[in-house]
Amino acid sequence: MDRSTDTITLAGGCFWCLEAVYEQVRGVSSVLSGYANGQIEAPSYEQVCTGRTGHAEVVQVRFDPAQVSLRELLEVFFLIHDPTTLNRQGNDVGSQYRSGIYVDRDEQRAVAAAVMAEVQAHLRDPVVTELEPLRAFWPAEDYHQHYFAQHPGQGYCAFVVAPKVEKFRRTMAQLMRS
Repeated sequence: MDRSTDTITLAGGCFWCLEAVYEQVRGVSSVLSGYANGQIEAPSYEQVCTGRTGHAEVVQVRFDPAQVSLRELLEVFFLIHDPTTLNRQGNDVGSQYRSGIYVDRDEQRAVAAAVMAEVQAHLRDPVVTELEPLRAFWPAEDYHQHYFAQHPGQGYCAFVVAPKVEKFRRTMAQLMRS
């Protein structure tokens, strides 16, 4: 990989929510929705939704560490989802909606563990975010990519995704792309 970019894979409920926010973060060059760390190769959305494949809905975020740090990306991550609910985010329930950070290097693991400890210090309930090596990633179907940008008025987008985007804009405006 080009040394001027890095990649982190994150699970925080529906990938549409994460993708919509990270596409607005300065220094992020691409966000790819997909499925990670399951038991079958190249799963379909329908297979993942059964909860029997072991995959999490994730986004792979490629970014320029000179513009936005992994720490900052993880601070956004913990702002826009609830890391204390096991296998659920709001009304989205199932192991595919779990909270997870999937790393490919020890340095990423160390940063993630430190941020998780800081988040835990401010919460009463335990953080259930899994921190694991990325074992496998499969891109989601094309119709899932850039979903919020293409369908902002769709019901789920308007009532679930949009409030997370607004929370990011209001709380972490300094990280928005110009």
